[in-house]
Amino acid sequence: MSDASGQSKTLRVQQLTVGPLEENCWLLADPVSGKAVLVDPGDESERLLAAVDAMGCTLEAIWLTHAHFDHVGALAPVLRARPVPVRLHPLDLPLYANAATSAARWGIQVETPTGPTEALAEGDTVTLGEYEFEVWHVPGHAPGHVAFIGHGLCISGDLLFAGSIGRTDLPLCDPKAMLASLMRVTTLDDGTRVLPGHGVTTTIGQERLSNPFLRGAARPVGA
Repeated sequence: MSDASGQSKTLRVQQLTVGPLEENCWLLADPVSGKAVLVDPGDESERLLAAVDAMGCTLEAIWLTHAHFDHVGALAPVLRARPVPVRLHPLDLPLYANAATSAARWGIQVETPTGPTEALAEGDTVTLGEYEFEVWHVPGHAPGHVAFIGHGLCISGDLLFAGSIGRTDLPLCDPKAMLASLMRVTTLDDGTRVLPGHGVTTTIGQERLSNPFLRGAARPVGA
């Protein structure tokens, strides 16, 4: 567990790496409003809720970048303890509904949660206290994959990793859409901090320079 604070002096961001696939759940907390959200609660529900409590905040919502089982595995027990809205792009509903079956193929037990309560779409804004994040629809790894952009952060899910990218050989993946999504995200400022679904944090600038999957990516206009 490590800290990955953004540019804001108040917004607190905590990385919680959970489960056998070492998925990153991101806890965003605003101590001023007393509110928190969990992004992609993949496993270890008790640990995730304990982290929220340790921030001294109340869980307000769950945001999902996509619905692969390793990103939604803790949803059912989290929602039993804290019944909050779940936000997901509707194109990922088939993955959401089949999360338990997909996990079983890996020998992992996942409880199917109740359906998401709020749909995400390109251009939406999600809020945490006074903090706003723009929703980017970035398909490829999953049809309804989104990223949350704001306050110097890109919560990228399984779109972009440090030195790598998400898989495109799974059911419902689309390699061409993945390439377009990657090119889009590289238009963010170099200093934008990437909070990925797996692995360590990085920056857009670092990945544009060194990530072999981003060779040839254009720099932002005026950069």
